[in-house]
This record gives sequence, structure tokens and C-alpha cells, in this order.
Amino acid sequence: MATGICFFHSTSSLHPLFLYRRWNNGKIGGTKFTSLNFVGWKQRTTLICAVGNDAEKSFKKTVEVDRLIDMLRDADDKELQKLVVENVLAFNEGFWIRLAARTETCKSEDDKKDYEELAAILMSVVDRLVHKTNEKIESATDVLKAILRPVIEEEEEIHWPPRNPKALILMQTELHQREQEGCLDEGFLSEVNAQLRQAKEDGDKPGLEAMLQKVLQLYASRVLSKRSYAKKGNEVLKAEQFLETLIQAPETEWNKLLINGLNVGKGDISPEELFTVVKKRIERILIRTEGGSYQQRILTEYVKGILARAVDLVNALQAGT
Repeated sequence: MATGICFFHSTSSLHPLFLYRRWNNGKIGGTKFTSLNFVGWKQRTTLICAVGNDAEKSFKKTVEVDRLIDMLRDADDKELQKLVVENVLAFNEGFWIRLAARTETCKSEDDKKDYEELAAILMSVVDRLVHKTNEKIESATDVLKAILRPVIEEEEEIHWPPRNPKALILMQTELHQREQEGCLDEGFLSEVNAQLRQAKEDGDKPGLEAMLQKVLQLYASRVLSKRSYAKKGNEVLKAEQFLETLIQAPETEWNKLLINGLNVGKGDISPEELFTVVKKRIERILIRTEGGSYQQRILTEYVKGILARAVDLVNALQAGT
């Protein structure tokens, strides 16, 4: 589901208070003044008071909306869900217009992207809340089962990779849909990690372990692909663009992409350039996610996985093996 923000541009018009008739011009102590036609002055005074009260109410409303936007922007995943539920009636047209205005007036591209991401998340959560009001919200276990359903065969033994090549596509489609619905929260990530830890401890379900790892990889790729750092003005940063290509690609294609992209193979990007942008991406993840959260850990581990693969491949290529 594509999500966007509509930006509204105001049109200029004469303010009601400007609709007076100039009656006489003169100077008092060298200062110019314009006197008014005082016919109907009482009515004009009433109008001025009414406009003043409306302006004060509008200002107070804007302050309230700004306070809510600030809380939502600074909230972690769990707090954001709670804030949306508690303030669901506040998400009216005025709220979205104000959020769009703040997005448009951001001084940096990073801040602008933060607000755009916040708007997309809020729209998703509000939409899910509306649709689930009269239904039972699925548990994290139910969501995980729905994502894995396309790759789990009827047989008791779990095969990986799945025998049906279309199963992975269906699994990825289901995960994307659940992410848009706001289902892939900390509770979901906790459930996946718990299942993965159990599968590792059991040691007799390598297919399930690989399957759960794939879920986390798809999640990380999906989240990290939402924001691009490949452009700086009109300049394309090739190393950033290359990293984003790796992030979006399946883990099974990383070796081929690294060989074709790095200058120790067939490409023109040096390992040092790639390592630098990977380090920057990890720093950005640490800044933009809640410390100690499953999301932070999964996203950083995914990028570190790309780095580890690149280091191994560079060493192998330089050694001629």
C-alpha cells in the first residue's frame, strides 16, 4: 500500500480587517497615519475580537498538535502504538496538514525523511486500528505462522530451501503486507527470536532455523530499504548505492554482487569505500532505533552480516583463491 503526504499550499486573500475605507491621511509628529471611517465602529470591534479569539484557539490547537507530533516522533515502537490508541481521535485532517507542513519546512533531508517515515507508520497503525476495532488483533505467533505458511509443507519434516520456488515470493509478500499493517513490532520480533533460539537449542530442525533466519533477513531488508542515502543533492554516491543494492538483495546473491561491484573483482568500488558506508549505516541505525531493542539488534546484525561477507570475499580474492 503506497503511502504519501499531501502538501497544501495556502492562497492569498484579503483579510477581513483590511476591508476598511481610508478616510484621511496625515502626520502626527512626523509619523504618517491613516484614519478610519468610524461608521459601524462597534461592529468592527466585535469582528476584531472574534477574529482574535479564533486566532488564539487556532494557535493553541497548533501547539497541541505539535506536542503530539513531538511525542510520536520520539516514541519507541511500543510507546507509539500506545500513543496512537490514546489519541486516535486527534488524527484528523488538521493533524495531517500540520505534519505535512513540518515535513516541508525541515532544514535537512534526514529530518524530512524522519517525518515522512513517521507519517507512513502512523497511517499504517491508524488504518490497522480502524480495521481491527471489531476484530481480535492477531498475536505475534499468529502473524509468524501466517508468514511461514507458504514455505511449510504438509510433511512433518521442514525442507529448506522450499521445494516450491514460488513459496519464497509468497512468504515475502505476506511479510510486506504484515509490515504495512503494523504487525511487525517488538512483540513479533521477540517471538521470532524466541523460536529461533529454541530451534538452535534443539539442534534437530535446521530447516526451521534457516526459515526463521530468512524471516529476520526479509524484515531487515524491508526496513532498511525504506530510506536511501545514495543521493547528495544531484550527486549519486556510488558506494551508498552499492550498499543499498546489497541490502535489498537476497543473502544468496551477495557473493555475486560483491564480485561484480568491488574493484578487487570486476567493479570499481574499493573495499574501503564499502566498509566506510557500512560503518555509517550502522551508526545511523544505532541513532534512529531504541537502544537494546530487537529491531536495533536485527538491523545492525544484518548490515554486519554484509560487512563480514565482504571482508571474507575480499580476503579470498586478494589471496587469489
